Parts: sequence; C-alpha cells; structure tokens
Amino acid sequence: MKGVRRAAFTLAGLGLLAAVAAVALDRADRAFPPPLEEARAVSAEVLDRNGALLRAFATQEGRWRLKTQGADVDPRLVEMLIAYEDRRFYAHGGVDPWAVARAAGQFLTHGRIVSGASTLSMQVARLIEPRAERSLLSKLRQMARAVQIERRLGKADILDLYLTLAPYGGNLEGVRAASLAWFGKEPKRLSVAEAALLVALPQLPERRRPDRFPDAAMKARERVIERAVQAGALDAGEAARAELAAVPSARRALPSLAAHLAGTARIRKPQERLHRTTIDARVQAGLETVAAGAAQRLGPGLSIAMIMADARTGDILGRVGSADYFDGSRRGWIDMTEAVRSPGSALKPFIYALAFEEGLVAQETIVEDRPSDFSGYRPRNFDTTYQGDVSIRRALQLSLNVPAVKLLDATGPARLMVRLRRAGVTLHLPAGEPAGLSIALGGAGISLKDLVQLYTAFPNRGKPMRLGDGVTGSPGPFDGEPLTTPSAAWQVADILASVLPPPGSPIGGIAYKTGTSYGYRDAWSVGFDGRHVLGVWVGRADNGAVPGLTGYQAAAPILFEAFARSGVAVSRLPEAPVGAARPALAELPFALRRFAATESGLPRFRAAEAPPRIVYPPEGARVELGLASEGRVQPLALKLQGGTAPFRWLANGRPLSADPTRRRTGEWLPDGGGFSRLTVIDANGRAASVGVFLE
Repeated sequence: MKGVRRAAFTLAGLGLLAAVAAVALDRADRAFPPPLEEARAVSAEVLDRNGALLRAFATQEGRWRLKTQGADVDPRLVEMLIAYEDRRFYAHGGVDPWAVARAAGQFLTHGRIVSGASTLSMQVARLIEPRAERSLLSKLRQMARAVQIERRLGKADILDLYLTLAPYGGNLEGVRAASLAWFGKEPKRLSVAEAALLVALPQLPERRRPDRFPDAAMKARERVIERAVQAGALDAGEAARAELAAVPSARRALPSLAAHLAGTARIRKPQERLHRTTIDARVQAGLETVAAGAAQRLGPGLSIAMIMADARTGDILGRVGSADYFDGSRRGWIDMTEAVRSPGSALKPFIYALAFEEGLVAQETIVEDRPSDFSGYRPRNFDTTYQGDVSIRRALQLSLNVPAVKLLDATGPARLMVRLRRAGVTLHLPAGEPAGLSIALGGAGISLKDLVQLYTAFPNRGKPMRLGDGVTGSPGPFDGEPLTTPSAAWQVADILASVLPPPGSPIGGIAYKTGTSYGYRDAWSVGFDGRHVLGVWVGRADNGAVPGLTGYQAAAPILFEAFARSGVAVSRLPEAPVGAARPALAELPFALRRFAATESGLPRFRAAEAPPRIVYPPEGARVELGLASEGRVQPLALKLQGGTAPFRWLANGRPLSADPTRRRTGEWLPDGGGFSRLTVIDANGRAASVGVFLE
C-alpha cells in the first residue's frame, strides 16, 4: 500500500514538474518570440494590369527580396526541395528527431559531420535570425526557434518564408528573385533542371553561383536530381534530360520598366508593398525599346516621351517619361509626359472638327492659302510657301497654317477653348493674354498626356475619355456634351487616315497628325486607330532649340515604329455615322463650295445684321418623334430667327436639301434616333448650331 502511495506521489510530482516546465516554456516563448515581423519585410513591387512585374525596389538593406508563396512556383520545385532538404517536413514539429539521431550516429561513427539535421523550419529560423558562429549552442537556438515558429505558423506559411528568404548569391533572396535573375522568368513554370538548381543554390549560394562556378553549380544540381529520383519525385528519364541542360552563364537584370510611373507610385503610397497599374508590360517594353533606339539615332541631349492609351476606357497602357531615366545628359529623370510645351500644329484637327460641326465647310470645300492679315497677325506656312486654292481636306493633310487660322477666326478661339474643356483640358496661355488665333499654330501650352486625352475623341465618335495616370485617378467618360459630333469626328479621322506615313514605316491603318513648335523646340506626333491613341514628343528637357527638329521627320517615324512594337492589334477606324458623307465638290451646295472670308479672316456680313439663331429645337432638347416605335415617325420642326436669307440647313454635317431656302421655318425627317447636331448657315456664312436627342 505504501508503495502504491509512493508511486502515486511520484507521478503527481512528475506531472507537476511537467506542468511547471510547460508554463515556464510557454512564458519564455511569449517573452522571447521569433522576429517574424522583421522577416516579412520584402521588396515593394509595381505590377502591370495583368499582375506581371514592371519594377521592384530593393529593401532597406539593398536586397532583392520578392515575396514568394508556394502557389507562385512550379510544384516540382517544392517536391524536390522537400525531398532534398526535409523529407518529414509535414510530420515533425520543427525538429526532426530521426534526422538528429542519424546525424549524431554518423558523427560518432566517422568522427565528422556527414549530414546535417536541419529542417526547413530550422533553416527559416536561421534566415530570420542569422548568426555568424557555427556551434552547438547556435544549433540549439535554431531548434528552439524552429519549435516556436511551428507553434505560430502552419506548414504552408513556413514554406512561403523559406521560398522568400533563401539566399541565392549576391543580393538575391528568394526563389522568385532568383528565377528572374538566373532564368529571366517567373518561377511558375520551371524546367526540371532550373528547379533543381534553385533547390541547390541556397546551401552555398556564393560558391555555387552558376555565373562564377558553373561546375560546382552543376554538381550540386545533380545531387538534388539524384535525391529527387530516390524519393520518387522524378523518374530516371526526366533526371537524365535535366542533367544535360546547361546552367545560366550570367545574371540578368530584374524587370525595370516604367521608371517614372513606378517612382510616382512609391511616392504616393510609400507603405504599400504592391502597386497595381493599368500599364501593359508588353506595350511598355515595346515603347521603351523604341524610345531607347530612337534617342541613339537622334543624338545627344534629346529626350523622348510617349503615352499609349485605350481610347475606350481611358486606361494608360504604356507611358515613357524619357528615353533613359538614368541618362543625365538627357535629363532622363524628368517625366516629359507631364511637361507643358507648345503643341505646334497638333491642335488643328480640333479647329477643323468645330468648322465641320458648324457646317462652315465640307472636305472638298475650297479655301484660300495665301498671305493674309488678321488684324496684324500674319501667319505663314512652315515652308514659307503658299498653295493657293486648296480643299479643306488637303489643307489639313498638309497642315497649312493660313487655312487653319481662317477657320479658327470664323469659329472663335474662345469657342475652341470651351470645347477642349469638355475633354478636361485647359490650355496654358501666356500670362494676362486671352485666347487668340495663335492657338492654331501652337501659341498655347499643353502636356503630352492632355493631348492624348483630347485625341481619344476621334476613335470614340466625338466623346473623349478621361485618362488615368496609370496608378491612380478615375479613367472613364466625361459627363455632359461631347467634344464634337460623331460626324465631325469622323470627317477629321477620315482626312488624317489618308495622310501618308513616313517612308519605311512598318505599319499602316493609323490616322495621325504631327506638330512642330516655334523655334524647333518640340516635335509631336499623335496617331490613333479604332481603339488606341499614341502620342510622341521629342525635344530637349531644358526647352532648348534643336535646328531641323520637326514632327514629321523626328516624331512620326517613332510613332509608327512604336505602334508596331507595342504588340497591340491595329483596330479599324470607326465607320461613318448616319448622315456623314464625303461629297465631291460638284455635289456640294453652292455656298459650301468655297469658304468665303474677308482679308481679316471673318466671314462677310454687315455688322448691323443679327446673326442667325435656332429657336426650335432648343439646345439639349429631347424630342419624341416616334423613332422608337413602329408607328409613323413625325418630322422635326425647325425654326430660326435673325440672319440673312437664303439659309441652308445641315443635320450632322449633311445638307437637308440641295438648294438654300429663304424661309425661316422648315422640317426634317431623321432616319435614326440618338444625338444629332443641327446647323443653319445664312447667306453671309454665319452659322448657328444646336445639339438635340431624338427619340
């Protein structure tokens, strides 16, 4: 009986000691936790619209440490890693007693360390808390830390930490950074040879670097492959093929795209690890390659900027702020997509669109290109010559200055400014000066981003898209009236689509316009297809003159090459909307056959006469005509006041009748519903216009 009591007391004492020890260990564990938070510090990443890496930023210690999870790597790499490093990874609690016993027995038998007993958990402990010395005490610390880590994290999390922190030579850490540096690709799809090498390198990362010690790297890879075959993770055929593969001979640079955009993202949200953008990595790489090559051809000091946008969504797909961010001779750190510069003739298409919308001209209308005086302003053509009588179509294609100024004088610079503000763009005018006729030739400032935003109206039937900046912002349509009518947008696009591309251009199907600022400081080219708009600027970031620099010779070839290298499929330009046409000169009403203007550029009329004004339908009206039903469609009544008879009416740029009328009332039977633009022009060439929505 006494023996039973003694045994009971002994067991109770042992249980108490175990409980006390457990409490002590738990308190010690809580008092000295492993530094897991510090281990989670990784490189910030800037990603493209599909999640591809555009650019990474090194950690504060200068290391490339890209966060990596098991789902990010090829499954065979994980299988070989566990087979080679820790076969019982999923069975132990941080320390593998069988591996410890085996290592101890081998040490006693051979008198030296034959194999280690480190588990993946112990290796993670060493990686998050590195120690210089290699001793029994440090190994015991690793074991203790491994147990602590296992208490806090699941096996998948521990594996993720190893894949993120494992060393790969130099300042490379983690499987993802190593795969990009050694193979130039993400680790999602690795060959057997590539996966085996990434398993082998962390044991001796500097002594097995394939670019410096290829033989050592190959032998280490072979040992991993052999162990994988023994564990059943590989068959003999795969192993034999993998052993024949060469190891990489050089370390590649990590992706380094969109430097200006990436820097902006980091500045705006410095605490974020992932910065998602609307950029397409393929488009961005193509544009940067073209910019770098063009800069070399153009010579020193010149910078190049480009923006490609999706005209249907407003997303920026590619954005190049300079040819080389690190080129000090070109001031490459300056983002020239945001710089305000003179656009030269790049705004002329919007002047013509306004003239088409107002019914002042048709494509084959004749306009005079001769020396003219606009109250002291005497514009000249770029080549100082004049073409005489030319069609409106030809005047825009040749980018003639005098006709553009005449049209702007007739429509009004202030009206053009209002239209551009519908697209969210306000031109930068000289201090204290109102909008003048010089706008037609670049007498106002605009950024490349804003210019591309304006041009999104042409693929979108007159409706511009607000561009994001690639990182933040809200791209999308604008509220309110469009920049111009669908018919006017089509007329301009139809003209620009017929401009001959530069000699040797690798691609067609693009409408485009060039511009050259005063003093040869800025060369521009903006092109579009049915979906994309690409803008190119060439010049000096310090605003210095470059003799001979023109939009056609410098920027246009870059535009076409960039379109070709971007990888986007060229989309067809929009079809002509209902009512839009390109009649021949002989088919035009008499008053539209020639744009009549005085020497001052103003249409001929007596100042005492009131201009025409459409009183019905009013601007912005929604009129029910029965277009949505199958019944009889009612004609739209028309009424005007003022002006000088005879009058000609136009609907969406198309004359309602062949002959003018002297009546101030009329009617129109539309052939479709939706937004329409009605215009009336009197005998003196003065016009009034309203936009209505027909149902």
